[in-house]
Amino acid sequence: MQRAESGENSIGAWIIFGIIIAAALAADLILFRPTTDRVSLKRALAETVAWIALSLAFSVWVYFSRGGQAGVEFFTAYVLEKSLSADNIFVFLLIFRAFGIGPRAQHRALYSGIVGALVLRLTFVLAGIALLQRFHAVTYVFGAILVLAAAHMLVSSGPSFGPEQNWIIRFVRKIIPVAPSQDGDSFWIRAGGRSVATPLLLALVAIELMDVIFAADSVPAVLAITRDPFIAYSSNVFAILGLRAMYFGLAELMTRIRFLHQGLAAILLFVGAKMLLGERLPISAAASLAVIIAILAVASGASWLASRAPR
Repeated sequence: MQRAESGENSIGAWIIFGIIIAAALAADLILFRPTTDRVSLKRALAETVAWIALSLAFSVWVYFSRGGQAGVEFFTAYVLEKSLSADNIFVFLLIFRAFGIGPRAQHRALYSGIVGALVLRLTFVLAGIALLQRFHAVTYVFGAILVLAAAHMLVSSGPSFGPEQNWIIRFVRKIIPVAPSQDGDSFWIRAGGRSVATPLLLALVAIELMDVIFAADSVPAVLAITRDPFIAYSSNVFAILGLRAMYFGLAELMTRIRFLHQGLAAILLFVGAKMLLGERLPISAAASLAVIIAILAVASGASWLASRAPR
């Protein structure tokens, strides 16, 4: 049984969490900034391992400070959000290619996008929990959203992004002068005696817009695992913090994971069904974790076998 927490202990947990996140963001900005025009796969994977290790250490702290159930819920929600963020990487890669953004500038856009995502996810998590507590029927709405998202992923060929098709990007171009190409890693430059936006700013706008869309799927999915605001938000944050390093590590490898898109669709379908059938067929956080890991293992194994098959 998960032991109840006093208000003082809960506030203390948020303070400890805030200190760790502030230190992590500082490290990401100072220590992990690219120094060349190309981020090596070795460095990106090393940074990814460091973020995962930090997340695992935090999950251990949650386990012993807030109880075993909370620890399992945190780790399950973290794995869920981490796996779903793989689709974000596909879209971010398309965005940067569409705007001609190089690795150094990509780091700044991803860092700024992550900071914006931290605020956005907190809003989504708190609003989602408030709705679930006040209106029980919202559970079925969230479940239906996840099932529909899974169905859309199964019938689509994969994530896509076209600046010319996005009305927000077209609107920004109309009201703000934009430089024809990216030079350096600035969001604004001086040209012709006036401030002009760079393609990097448009890329940041597109990233924040995509995160709103991703949050509409991932936050309900996490709330299918836990209704604890601290667990739901902290697991999201730790998954998001490692997204920049994971992007540089997997951007070139994503095309090799052939069935990852289908695997993510299966995960969304599972957590959606969990919300829809939760009262009749309750599934524990530990069982959910096992199912999610099994789906990822099957998708990765199938992709590996497909890559080795003769053509």
